[in-house]
Amino acid sequence: MIEELILKNRSCRRYIQDRPVTETTLRSLVDLARLSASAANLQPLKYVLSCDGKKNDTIFRTLRWAGYLKEWKGPAVGERPAAYIIIVGDTEITRSFGCDHGIAAQSILLGAVERGLAGCMVASIDRDMLRNNLRLETRYEILLAVALGYSGEKIVLEKIAPSGDIKYWRDGEGAHHVPKRPLDEIIVDR
Repeated sequence: MIEELILKNRSCRRYIQDRPVTETTLRSLVDLARLSASAANLQPLKYVLSCDGKKNDTIFRTLRWAGYLKEWKGPAVGERPAAYIIIVGDTEITRSFGCDHGIAAQSILLGAVERGLAGCMVASIDRDMLRNNLRLETRYEILLAVALGYSGEKIVLEKIAPSGDIKYWRDGEGAHHVPKRPLDEIIVDR
C-alpha cells in the first residue's frame, strides 16, 4: 500500500555498510525513475550508479549530511551507504529540469523501501569535486545524490512541538526524530 511505503520512506543517514546493494537492484530502481513523469516528456535525466566501495568513497567525500546535526560529520565508516544513484540532467536535451529529479528520486526511494532498503536524497554536494571524481562530461548537471543501503538507524516521526521547531534531532540512544506538521496546519482552506 502506498501509505505504508511513504511512512517507511524516511531520510536514512546511517546504514549497514557491509550489506551490499547490487547493480541489478540499482538498475531496477532507475527503471522506476525512467517510467515516472517528466515535464513535456523530455526525459532529460541520466543516472550514475555506484555499488563499488572505492567509487562510493569518492562520492561520499563530496556530500554534506544532516545540516541540523551540527556536531555530526556524517555516517562513520561502517555506517555509510552501500550504494548511490547520482541523478544528472543532460543539458543537451534541456537546460531546465523543473521537478523531474524530485519525482525520479521519490520513485527510486519508494522502490527502495519496497525492496527493504532505505535511502536519502542529498542535495548538499560539492558538485565540482564530484564531477571531477566521476569524470563527468560538462553536459551533465549534477542534480541530486540518492544514498541507498540497509538501514542502520531507528527513525521516529514526531508531532511538531508547540514552539513550531521543525529541526530533526537524535535522542540519547541515537534514534533520529523527525517532527512533522499536523495535517490541519498545512491545508489552506479558502
